[in-house]
Amino acid sequence: MYRHYFKRAIDFIVAFIALSILFIPLVIIYIWLTIANKGAGALFFQERPGYKGKIFNIVKFKTMTDERDADGEMLPDEKRLTKVGAFVRSLSIDELPQFWNVLTGDMSLIGPRPLLEEYLPLYNEHQARRHDVRPGITGWAQCHGRNAISWTEKFDYDVYYVDNCSLLLDIKVVLCTIRCVFRKEGINNDLATTMFKFDGTN
Repeated sequence: MYRHYFKRAIDFIVAFIALSILFIPLVIIYIWLTIANKGAGALFFQERPGYKGKIFNIVKFKTMTDERDADGEMLPDEKRLTKVGAFVRSLSIDELPQFWNVLTGDMSLIGPRPLLEEYLPLYNEHQARRHDVRPGITGWAQCHGRNAISWTEKFDYDVYYVDNCSLLLDIKVVLCTIRCVFRKEGINNDLATTMFKFDGTN
């Protein structure tokens, strides 16, 4: 009952209230990032697979510049990440525009994080089950290491959430997420600014 009816209602109400309350701070952050990103813009849009693999456009605050090397190749993430972007990311502020995705029904507040479309053919049957619920702004995997855990662990946590989705579990995720944000846990893995790409094996 909760999963099929009440969860969506809660998502809509919370997203609407959050966007209303945060409107002015979001505008300030937008202007701040527009200046810091050196003309690269303040918003990042990308197609991601959602519920049952349906593609939608996710929106986030952009935390990197579009700077390139002498050959026209994009510089590594760690060189394009600005100080402002690092701060915004450390507090997960870059995820706040996704309340719009929640409001429109493409995402939920809690669920497996929406990953890259290119990963779809790489999932095994177990991993693909992460798409049996709407993707979330935060999720069970984010409470257990975020980018600091392996892909195998991340997918196992995602499928656990699919099998055990409930109001109580969502409350646990919210409380755990708040703790992780304030402690700045698991934002990067040990060797990269962002998570390594999934190649179908790890």
